[in-house]
Amino acid sequence: MTYQELSKEVSYALRHAPWEYELEIDDEGWVSIEQLIESFATNDKWIQLETNDLIEMVNSSEKKRHEIQGNKIRALYGHSMTNKILKEEKEPPNVLYHGTAKRFLDSIKVKGLLPQARQYVHLSADTDTAIQVGKRRDNEPQILKVRAMEAYTQGVKFYYGNDKVWLADFIGAKYIEF
Repeated sequence: MTYQELSKEVSYALRHAPWEYELEIDDEGWVSIEQLIESFATNDKWIQLETNDLIEMVNSSEKKRHEIQGNKIRALYGHSMTNKILKEEKEPPNVLYHGTAKRFLDSIKVKGLLPQARQYVHLSADTDTAIQVGKRRDNEPQILKVRAMEAYTQGVKFYYGNDKVWLADFIGAKYIEF
């Protein structure tokens, strides 16, 4: 791993496709370093990534593309996302999708979709995005169909992320088609 390769990957994740990495970016563009490292660790290339690597990447960069403050990191410019991931409660579409590794299916069938180490369950507005997300953990991910409107009418809260991402606190297994 070079710091240039790391910088490119971090830039892509923070500036262009946080939903692919299941990152929760606040309204100022910050994401927890811990969450970024956890997300990157699902790819063998970045499994050894540590906070010090990110600090060195920022400090050694001539172009200063990223900034670290405390336990958070953000890209300074070049964002292509139309909306930041805000937690705006909203009525969801009828159906949303979730890309996941096959090894998690048994647990999801029993427990539903849980946020795990994140604040929210990440859902995709379309199957293409769900496939991209799922491929971070499995080359042939399972795409789950979530009956979002049904869950919403029964009290599940959904939050609008952006045109590709929706968030939820929890999705019960009874709302998921495997």
